Amino acid sequence: MFKIYIDPEVQKFILNLEPVTKAKIARNLDLLENFGYKLEMPHSKKISDTLFELRIRGQQEIRIFYCFHNEVIKLLHGFTKKSQKIPLKELRAAENKYKALTQYNL
Repeated sequence: MFKIYIDPEVQKFILNLEPVTKAKIARNLDLLENFGYKLEMPHSKKISDTLFELRIRGQQEIRIFYCFHNEVIKLLHGFTKKSQKIPLKELRAAENKYKALTQYNL
């Protein structure tokens, strides 16, 4: 079983969502905590060698980028998905947080 660390910005993002969406996120986080690397579609998708996305489906399509770092799952960046493709801005934000995480060993 993995521990999950939620970046303060991601926590703020989640707290501002609708109650139904928050409940779905909590359920997906439980799955992620229990299955870790083995969690697959439709709940999780590998984006790059180091980044994954937690996929929350429903009225609001939510994506939360995460990584595995020092035996901990770190939620790096969350956003509301509005199109088929991942917006480059959102992907870059997650990549930058990952770089900071590994560079400064946070």
